[in-house]
Amino acid sequence: MQAEAIREANARYHDLAAVHYDTKWGISYGGVGRKQVLGKLRKAIGSDEHFGRVLEVGAGTGYFTLNLLLAGAVDEAVATDISPGMLAKLSGSAERLGVDVKTVRCEATELPFPDESFDLVFGHAVLHHLPDLMAAFREFRRVLRPGGRVAFCGEPSLYGDRLAELPKCGARAVAPLWRALVRAAPRAANGSAYESEEDELERVVDVHAFTPAELERQARAAGFEAVRVRGEELAASLFGWANRSLEATADPDQVPWAWRQYAHRGYLALQALDRGLLEPRLPAALFYNLLVAARVTG
Repeated sequence: MQAEAIREANARYHDLAAVHYDTKWGISYGGVGRKQVLGKLRKAIGSDEHFGRVLEVGAGTGYFTLNLLLAGAVDEAVATDISPGMLAKLSGSAERLGVDVKTVRCEATELPFPDESFDLVFGHAVLHHLPDLMAAFREFRRVLRPGGRVAFCGEPSLYGDRLAELPKCGARAVAPLWRALVRAAPRAANGSAYESEEDELERVVDVHAFTPAELERQARAAGFEAVRVRGEELAASLFGWANRSLEATADPDQVPWAWRQYAHRGYLALQALDRGLLEPRLPAALFYNLLVAARVTG
């Protein structure tokens, strides 16, 4: 598929997903959400830093930007996305939370900002959507001030993505039994396979799964230095994908609250296991998520 077609599919997919995105991914702007976001950024960068003016690329509904502002980790934020639906949802949440953030609809390869205008460029689960990754990295570097940082979290790893297919397949096999146990109707009223436009587009919008070496190579080729790539979430991702695959087969209004609590708390417990035991010991390539960070020297 051509790059322009991929961009159009991404915009349409994320417009459709914006309606239920926060609910689907359990996004929150309380203490848990802030802790998650700060932990991911610190892990990527390797330190606890405060930033002045920051830019989020592919901000979606604002999970990272809004939580960083609420935590006082940044002074001023600009959020970009190619999806007007996502940016509208972000603006609504910002108003509700009393947070000031500027939103701009644009592509990652054509950032409408002057050179050296940000202290941090960051994003979460966005690089794998970009058809021209090198052009995007060059833009990130252009808009960063000397000493500025780039940090992207939540990028799917090539091997981790393959491992995730195991719990997905297992969950689909037992989904009818699971729905019977939790007393949830199938997603389609007649129980047949149902695929929406959003489902169809989801197969198109994910264009990359990375190795750590590939992410490092892209960042260095764009002129970044002090590049570091880390892995995040193995047990938590396997658990999470199994649960999300089960939930995807059911009427979302009939998935019990108790199940959602079990899934959420179990994910957090396994995330702590990953962080304390597995991430320091296993190669980054095995984990589902990769985090990449680098610096502009000068």
